[in-house]
Amino acid sequence: MSTLTPRDTDEIAAANASGKVPVVFVHGLWLLSSSWDKWRALFQDNGFATLAPGWPDEPATVEEAHLDPDVFANKMVQPVTDHYLEVIAALDEAPAVIGHSFGGLIAQKIAGEGVAAVTVSIDNAPFQGVLPLPISSLKSAAPVLANPTNVGKAVTLTLEQFKYGWANELDDAEAKELYETYHVAAPGAPLFQAATANFNPFAQTKVDTKNPERGPLLLISGQGDHTVPWAIMEASYKLQSKNPGVTEVTKIPGRGHSLTIDHGWREVADTALAFVQAYTAR
Repeated sequence: MSTLTPRDTDEIAAANASGKVPVVFVHGLWLLSSSWDKWRALFQDNGFATLAPGWPDEPATVEEAHLDPDVFANKMVQPVTDHYLEVIAALDEAPAVIGHSFGGLIAQKIAGEGVAAVTVSIDNAPFQGVLPLPISSLKSAAPVLANPTNVGKAVTLTLEQFKYGWANELDDAEAKELYETYHVAAPGAPLFQAATANFNPFAQTKVDTKNPERGPLLLISGQGDHTVPWAIMEASYKLQSKNPGVTEVTKIPGRGHSLTIDHGWREVADTALAFVQAYTAR
């Protein structure tokens, strides 16, 4: 059964009709697809067609998400990945794929399927084989992982939890603004999937890092990220760098997990844009 929404099919049709290189944006936990709006405008201004599919059953707005947070419960990594793969299969050409956090993990899973022209993964959640478990990462995930019953629930962060995991590089005023503007509930399941991946040979967070059709990959790390510290990004890079394709990694100084939505988003977006342009030039 198709998981495409009317909005997905409209965006696919527009991208195909444009004749432009498509860029598919993949968000992670605690955000909606609208969190990519500024990025989409930038890439469109630079000649790309953009798509930002939501996760299955995702509400259209933050306000709607707050009214029914349970809609996020029980979302798991592979079905979400399959949804994005269905979008990509409907495109006339292989897209650039850009993902953040669990969206960064999903972007690498998509690349491992050999269907992305180029991939940018920003502060990706750890995939199977990534071994470091930094204390700050465990503390950031504690609002979910501390209660095993959260595996089947949707979890909303408090402002203080959001400040620690996402906004630790921001002042309190901006942290509160981002929390009120972007934060929504998130499924607990993906965090449990990531936490147990190295003990599960069938883990849904497994990434095919060896596929020679993976294409160029850029990993972007926020140097001050508490949720996905450098140790996780470095381990991700070491695994991906064994691929025959181009693999690069870069740190953005003074940035936390909010780096795609906070005041410095443009520096990150420009870094991603330059990489995508370099490998999609016609």
